[in-house]
Amino acid sequence: MNKDINLQAADNIRALCVAMVEKANSGHPGGPMGGADFMHILYSEFFNYDPSDMTWPFRDRFFMDAGHLSTLMYAQYYLLGNYAKDDVANFRQWGSITPGHPEVDVARGIENTSGPLGQGHTMGVGAAIAAKFLEARFGDWLNHKIYGFISDGGIQEEISQGAGRIAGHLGLSNFIMFFDSNDIQLSTSTDEVTSEDTAAKYEAWGWKVVTIDAHNHDEIRKALTDANNETEKPTLIIGKTIMGKGCVAADGTMFEGYCELHGQPIGATGADYEKTLLNLGASVDSPFDIYENVSALYKNIIEEKTAEAAKKKAVINAWRKDNEALANKLDFFLSGKLPELDFESIEHKAGLASRAASSNVLAYLAENVENMIVSSADLSNSDKTDGFLKKSSALQKGDFSGSFLQAGVAELTMACIANGIALHGGIIPVVATFFVFSDYMKPAIRLSGIQELGVKYVWTHDAFRVGEDGPTHQPVEQEAQIRLLEKLKNHSGKNSFLAMRPADSAETSVAWKMALENTDSPSGLILSRQGIKDLPAKGASRYQDALEAQKGGYLVKEVANPDVVLVANGSEVATLFEAAQILEEKENLKVSIASIISEGVFRNQSKEYQNSVIPKNTPLFGLTAGLPVNLEGLVGDNGKVFGLTHFGYSAPAKVLDDKFGFTGEKVSKQVLDYLNESVLTK
Repeated sequence: MNKDINLQAADNIRALCVAMVEKANSGHPGGPMGGADFMHILYSEFFNYDPSDMTWPFRDRFFMDAGHLSTLMYAQYYLLGNYAKDDVANFRQWGSITPGHPEVDVARGIENTSGPLGQGHTMGVGAAIAAKFLEARFGDWLNHKIYGFISDGGIQEEISQGAGRIAGHLGLSNFIMFFDSNDIQLSTSTDEVTSEDTAAKYEAWGWKVVTIDAHNHDEIRKALTDANNETEKPTLIIGKTIMGKGCVAADGTMFEGYCELHGQPIGATGADYEKTLLNLGASVDSPFDIYENVSALYKNIIEEKTAEAAKKKAVINAWRKDNEALANKLDFFLSGKLPELDFESIEHKAGLASRAASSNVLAYLAENVENMIVSSADLSNSDKTDGFLKKSSALQKGDFSGSFLQAGVAELTMACIANGIALHGGIIPVVATFFVFSDYMKPAIRLSGIQELGVKYVWTHDAFRVGEDGPTHQPVEQEAQIRLLEKLKNHSGKNSFLAMRPADSAETSVAWKMALENTDSPSGLILSRQGIKDLPAKGASRYQDALEAQKGGYLVKEVANPDVVLVANGSEVATLFEAAQILEEKENLKVSIASIISEGVFRNQSKEYQNSVIPKNTPLFGLTAGLPVNLEGLVGDNGKVFGLTHFGYSAPAKVLDDKFGFTGEKVSKQVLDYLNESVLTK
């Protein structure tokens, strides 16, 4: 080959991408072929990591947004020794470690799961925030870079506005994003769907923007050099690329830049698979080989990267010797462990809304957990995350000494950023908004679950008792949606989500305890706007009783041989106490009450324990401010659930309680009707 070795390396990546998709008969070859030059230059000359220690906390990180370009990553990491030949040859096959869209695998260089466009680069913004947060506390040596890779589709997804706005506003100079701008997307050319000036848009958000020919290696080098030297702004490198760069038709003419090259094997387009491999310098018989010259090049690159990382580690070790206390603190942050916390010491006034009780917990955490970032979607004084903010300060451009992220009205962006913070490591992310707006967050919540990230979601204004704000703000179906994730297992075989709706202040403290101790899946606290009567203590203290909530559910009121067991969570538990008092005093019935804070955790308990709380041979009545399905699985076919089956209305909360039947008196009548019906049907 007479071709420059760097061009050979890029062509090797292109050929591998083509071969992977062709063999799998599935995938997206055209985009990876266009991005190959940038990836090679980035990883061979700029990206800092330790090939012998892939999980090194102070490595640069690469966040792929365009997950359909997974072959680009697998090919690049194959050259770097992170994948074997058989791995790339088994792309998209059962049991392979090269799935269709990248899934977190830090040991092989995959920092994030991506696929839903827009989320990958937003997680990169979160990682950049995490890196700035740690740098502010431990020193300028902690200066690794976060790289993002985005496509036309990701630029178009609405979340890109939130990510772009926040990154520019915070001056995330450690975030460098490459935009693979090839003017082609899956079904059209980009000029059919957009005419915006992308560069002007990002410049308006406060980014440094440069446009280059991303097949020109010198232009790539200069752009990356300037981006690495930038100290005030995040950088967007708009790389003009050619879809299907290097594709050749059967007659030997070039077949590049066509829409059909995006999402199918090139052999199914006007390009010729074998001619294209030959054009790229690959063997038709052994398309998954690394070229001899390229193999030698990458052997040297790996040695150089390892040596550079060793130098950096020596600098870090010198810092550690001079800053033993700080070094120990950093190690503790990175360990994912919690300091000793005394949740019982947190004081709550009587009858608080659970959002207010949560505020008390957050104020305590602000003083006792130093590596936590709390964020709110412009609602901190309503979702009561201001309990944390009052003990901290907001993150600002040039000053990351605070711990509160003012995300603005951008729930999805905020949640994706939290995923990125969690992926970076060393920091506990908390995000908050009204429960009804969890609808905006669902794509990120889902990726929290898939990636098994310990993100903490705080959702307030949990029911129709939002009142006058009306049906647009009154969550009815949201709890049912969230609890579905408790029934879904992640790839580790555990519940993919922990959803908790505490019944009073004590349970709120316990819910926070459960959330913080849950490090391998996301957690959600579903909290009330209105005050809730504290449940009476059975034992030494209400908090000690509430610790039983760690089993997902328990009896908050227990009698021997009950005539009926009432089941609820959240503020409805207090309503059941009112109903029970009426049933006991007026009807001489014996009533037990179960608070099921998390059905997912409750279902993980032994059958014996579950039956001790909700006995199958006893009449069961459930009360929920959401859809009846929230509790139907718990009370069974012979039980009854009273809930809402319609959207809410605008009126004061107490009026809605009465109109919808959620008063102690009206619930007691529902229970009596159920018991009478049960007798009649026996």
